[in-house]
Amino acid sequence: MDEETGNPVSWFLFLERGGFYEGVIAKLFLRPQDPKNPTCSGCRDDRKDQPLLGLPLVRNMQRDGLVYQGGNILDPRNGNVYSAMMRVSPGGETLTVRGYLGIALFGRDENWQRLPDEAVRQLDPVIIARYLPGTAKPHLPLTASGRQEKSARPPSSMR
Repeated sequence: MDEETGNPVSWFLFLERGGFYEGVIAKLFLRPQDPKNPTCSGCRDDRKDQPLLGLPLVRNMQRDGLVYQGGNILDPRNGNVYSAMMRVSPGGETLTVRGYLGIALFGRDENWQRLPDEAVRQLDPVIIARYLPGTAKPHLPLTASGRQEKSARPPSSMR
């Protein structure tokens, strides 16, 4: 969510790949003054100058029950990469994401809300083709609210 307006900025799609979880930007809500096809110009790794749509912001998270840790999260506004941990609420509706430097004590939490499964219909066809090939209406741990969200139970269509 945009901290000033409270409007959504992006939706995220979480995927399991080789035992690790990542969160990619699945939909952008551009403001009139935003560039038409924004890129991660401030990134300093392999994501440099890559389009934001489809960009993995959360990487290398390992699951232990309702907790995901050991990964990192990218701030595309400045290219900084932070250590990260995430916790899914018992009902799977809220994902608390904590990005931090050094130790988790020196970080910040954000709460992201899960979207209804039907929201997948609103994703860009490029995202569906790239991350969900062959699925018409998947059940996925899609999150939004300008942030992201994670499901404790990744569906088989996401593997």
